[in-house]
Amino acid sequence: MSLLYLRHMRDLDAVRAAIKETIGKDATDVSVVSLVDQILEYAYTAKTSDVHIEPTEESVRLRFRIDGMLQDALEEMPIPMSLHDELISRIKVMCGLRTDEHLVPQDGRLKVKIGDETVAVRVSIAPTYHGENAVLRVLAENQAFTLDSLGFPPDQLERVRKAIKRPYGMILANGPTGSGKTTTLYTILKELNQADRSIITIEDPIEYALPGVTQMQTNAQVGFTFASGLRSILRQDPNILMVGEIRDQETAGIAVNAALTGHLVLSTLHTNDAATTFPRLMDMGVPPFLVASTVNVAMGQRLVRTLCPDCKVVRPVDAKERKGVMEILGDDADDEHLEQLWTSPGCDQCHHSGFRGRIGIREVLPMTPGIQKLVLERASAADIKQQAVKEGMKTMMRDGVEKAAAGVTSIEEVIRLIYE
Repeated sequence: MSLLYLRHMRDLDAVRAAIKETIGKDATDVSVVSLVDQILEYAYTAKTSDVHIEPTEESVRLRFRIDGMLQDALEEMPIPMSLHDELISRIKVMCGLRTDEHLVPQDGRLKVKIGDETVAVRVSIAPTYHGENAVLRVLAENQAFTLDSLGFPPDQLERVRKAIKRPYGMILANGPTGSGKTTTLYTILKELNQADRSIITIEDPIEYALPGVTQMQTNAQVGFTFASGLRSILRQDPNILMVGEIRDQETAGIAVNAALTGHLVLSTLHTNDAATTFPRLMDMGVPPFLVASTVNVAMGQRLVRTLCPDCKVVRPVDAKERKGVMEILGDDADDEHLEQLWTSPGCDQCHHSGFRGRIGIREVLPMTPGIQKLVLERASAADIKQQAVKEGMKTMMRDGVEKAAAGVTSIEEVIRLIYE
């Protein structure tokens, strides 16, 4: 175990103890300023993605989303409800929001200094039955993601690199909320960001600041939507565009036309896998011939928790389990050799969860002549997926099983994420 990790654990325990000491005081002696700072420090130290501050009838529930799972950090010592209003007011002040408004949702951003790092936090406050609820998204601006670190299998990564080298077309990242689509697109933008290229994004909201990239945020109150913003962007002489999400027919149509007229367009869709991308675009009213001629690559993804390296152990695979996994893999089960799997019982280093960190399981579907033919025929997602597997696409499930066999994650985690 590294000295750095030991220090991390000591820091985490110290911050937790400080929070408990603060909320254990008499309400009149509690410094809400210190309490908010301690909560943010704990979130950053524990590598939390979201902090939930939820009022209940008797107390304020504090939960942290770590590695995709919500955890009660102070279940044995909840925050007194008498501190709720001051806690929310302090967060509003830090974001520059209205402290006298309690009946409509408010969104804001703040930055806080933790050690030597400046941490950006996106804040959403909404009225609920028991009072205002706050969710704080801790943004990983300091993480130097690269395409090599995102979990792409080597052969699939090569397909992505080939697709993004094209000067025009569409790069689409697909998956449910929280599957890492935005991180994937930001990482691609970092790789494409060069002095001789103009890159403009339109997002809702802007997740991270990218030096050298012009970023715009939608504002529905003034009619600045993805569609209207995209029209404005096209008059700004861009080479590369990123649209936060293709949500409707109008946005889809403008994005496709932008890709058709010499722009490289990056965006996301809420689909379960890569193959569903093409029927989804056609459902939005994009003609099949435009889908077939503009999409460079569609990527499906999920984020799975990685096993704790300090307590993971090999476990045997019985015949019934092996057969079940092979049936799930279906057409992608050829030459799969599932000799062993891994599990982790939990230890002090992973807080007895058995997991530390997350990694992507992915599938990459490039537009090939075979896929183009199926798209033009309005083939189903199942037929497109079958053809893609024949042409060498590794499905998310296959990628997950390989990572499980290699001890990166557990097979239970892979199945939970894909079939939850």
